[in-house]
Amino acid sequence: MEQEQTYGQRPRRRGRKVLIGFVVLLLVLAGLVAIADRVAASFAERTIADEVRQQVAEQGAQSSPPEVEVGGFPFLTQVLDGRYERISIKLRDVQASVQGDAVALPSLDVDARNVRASLDTLRTGQGEVVAETVNGTGTISYQSLAALLDREGLTLGERDGQLAVTAPVDILGQRLTVTGTADIVVGEQGQVALKFDDLNAEGLPDVPLARTLVNNFARSISVDVPLPELPFQLTVREVQPQPQGLTVTADARDVPINSAG
Repeated sequence: MEQEQTYGQRPRRRGRKVLIGFVVLLLVLAGLVAIADRVAASFAERTIADEVRQQVAEQGAQSSPPEVEVGGFPFLTQVLDGRYERISIKLRDVQASVQGDAVALPSLDVDARNVRASLDTLRTGQGEVVAETVNGTGTISYQSLAALLDREGLTLGERDGQLAVTAPVDILGQRLTVTGTADIVVGEQGQVALKFDDLNAEGLPDVPLARTLVNNFARSISVDVPLPELPFQLTVREVQPQPQGLTVTADARDVPINSAG
């Protein structure tokens, strides 16, 4: 009787071993496919990064090496389709010459959606990688902006969501500290202007001439901001003061995100 039970259990054990082996094989194959997918994505990311680096250089700008990430999984099915869900590009320490002054963007993050790129383009680097929509977010340092205003001792920063200014000014023989905020105006073509119209100074003499001098100073620092040309045909839509600097939001449509081959 015991022998019969033992013989009856062996086929079930053998079946379990086969099932376990099949599951392990599937896991190994899935792992290999995932590795191949990641290797292919890494190659595409390096190719796009090289093209972006070239485009930035052609615009007379400088940055640290672009960081590119191709979103969406699996990547290989996107390759076959020639369309990619998302490509994220990070540029750090971006600098460009604007009217002789260096405008710094510590960061510029670009998010490209619905990107079209043929397999041959990725393989050879020839042709265009075109994004249906591109959104960019960059940061302009307050130090660079203050340098453009060129007023000794002037500092800029964020206060209660507004661009705040502090500057020493000589008024009627007194050295006073002027403070206030600016309105930031963005034009239809992406031009950015700063308009200071509400400055005050503690201890300001209560005479019309003193107020006129403060108003004149406000007008002198109300300027159009010569932003560097943004890559990928990005047009500025909004500028918002943040603790780390002015955050610039820009967008574009149907944009080549590499240099045409």
